[in-house]
Amino acid sequence: MRPEKRIVWIAAVLLGLWSVPWTLRAHQDAKGKQEQPAAPMTKLTIEVTAGDENKPVENASVYLKTVEEHMIKDKKFEVNVKTNQKGVAHVPDPPTGRVLIQVVADGWKTYGHWFDVTDPRQVIKIHLEKPPKWY
Repeated sequence: MRPEKRIVWIAAVLLGLWSVPWTLRAHQDAKGKQEQPAAPMTKLTIEVTAGDENKPVENASVYLKTVEEHMIKDKKFEVNVKTNQKGVAHVPDPPTGRVLIQVVADGWKTYGHWFDVTDPRQVIKIHLEKPPKWY
């Protein structure tokens, strides 16, 4: 065997032996840890209805926006969710405080209003109206 190949072969063997204790330790650490129960996720629930019959609005886009004002740079939070067949949209881990909720749905007037969110498990009901007629 040529000396260059022998050096490469020895280096590969040593590198393999050096990494074995690290992989065994990582495996033992993962095995020794007990699974902790996940923290309960808080969800803000937004119910969207429309029309005279208060029918649920399916597939409406719900935008939730907030701005925390700071001296140097403002912190913005924006999320977009869709309503399900029952007209309900869930916002995971919503911010508390003053938030802007906007709802856009086909065939209905766009809605936008500021809300004070005090409880992350709060339920907000929104009613959409018919769009104005264009002549």
